[in-house]
Amino acid sequence: MLEKNRQTPFSAKFANLPNKMVNKLTNTPPRKSKYLELRTREYLSTSEIERIRKAARSCGRHGHRDDTLILLMFRHGLRVGEVTTLRWEQVDFQQGFLHVKRLKNGLSSTHPLKGLEIRALRKLKRSYESLYVFSSERKAPLTNRTVQHIISRAGQLAGIDFPIHSHMLRHSTGFYLANKGKDTRSIQSYLGHANIKNTVIYTNLSAERFNDFWDD
Repeated sequence: MLEKNRQTPFSAKFANLPNKMVNKLTNTPPRKSKYLELRTREYLSTSEIERIRKAARSCGRHGHRDDTLILLMFRHGLRVGEVTTLRWEQVDFQQGFLHVKRLKNGLSSTHPLKGLEIRALRKLKRSYESLYVFSSERKAPLTNRTVQHIISRAGQLAGIDFPIHSHMLRHSTGFYLANKGKDTRSIQSYLGHANIKNTVIYTNLSAERFNDFWDD
């Protein structure tokens, strides 16, 4: 005898529907693509950094601002939230220092500013009258979304073969320092990692430790 009022299982109702429609009907957020499906690495080489800087410089009337943004994010391992809240009071032109205020319970520190950065920042300050280092024409700080757009667009214009995002610049800093043979503790302090486990990732990626494996 057939069971009365038998109900179709909830999941079976959507078995033949596209994922997008299922997400909409069930209020389920869309599944994010895995990073490895988009790119094979989460950092950029120095030559790629130079390419996206050049692309940013040549794009629109904010070219110098966008180039300087990428330069500072790379050289100081800045997160997008750290660069959008960066204020001129954190820049010490006299002594050549940048006072980096870390987010995510990171360890804040003071970084040296080199001549290239100082010249770029001085020019930027003359062009934008704002409390914030990176601002719009209305003197408001750039939003996280705007920064992501600047970097993504520069990557496309530079002909980078995979989509890039703002946090890749911070990863690139760690990879660059590790590949130069800097010790893990120094990299940890520079990037403001509270836990050294987050730093070891970069030293594990470094090719420097394999240099003496083979003799040509």
